[in-house]
Amino acid sequence: MSNDQEVPETQVETGANTEEPVGEAVNEEQLLSEPTIEELKQQLAEAEQKAQENWDKAVRAMAEMENLKRRTQKDLESAHRFALEGFAKELLPVLDSLILGLQAATGDSPEVEKFRVGTELTIKQFESVFAKFNIETIDPVGQPFNPEHHQAMSVQAVEGVEPNTVVNVFQKGYLLNGRLLRPAMVVVAKTPEKPDADTQSIDEQA
Repeated sequence: MSNDQEVPETQVETGANTEEPVGEAVNEEQLLSEPTIEELKQQLAEAEQKAQENWDKAVRAMAEMENLKRRTQKDLESAHRFALEGFAKELLPVLDSLILGLQAATGDSPEVEKFRVGTELTIKQFESVFAKFNIETIDPVGQPFNPEHHQAMSVQAVEGVEPNTVVNVFQKGYLLNGRLLRPAMVVVAKTPEKPDADTQSIDEQA
């Protein structure tokens, strides 16, 4: 028997038939796995919606940060401007006492004159310090009554004066950077009452 054995034709043909068309199978799998146009459109719409939501969140966050920055800046400015409010209120009664003492110091003696001069200098120093820190005096004699800055202690009929005009100031008021520290206590003019016609005729007959 020969070493070179011939392979039966039937076995060769069978081996050839068992090979699969690999290229065609891969193409079919790719077609099945690729998304359709509708699916791509849906994915794109979802991505755009998500991007818009993220953008809206970013815009809101930026707006909130800007508002917080403005509030903080406003609070800091207010704190700087009105830091002296409590201290200034405590000084006002001291100044009032000096003014009352000056008004009560009457007489021509050297001691009284020295007291008046010293008190006047002290009051001027107060006024200089107040001006430095934007503390304004409210002394509204002859001005229209302003309920925001004035406190009416009484009303008085005054001939020749427009009604609702301040005719006297019991105690001066003060403003700190435009904010009211203390209202001025004032007397306000009113229209004089006219006598009744009957009373006037009786007086004329008498």
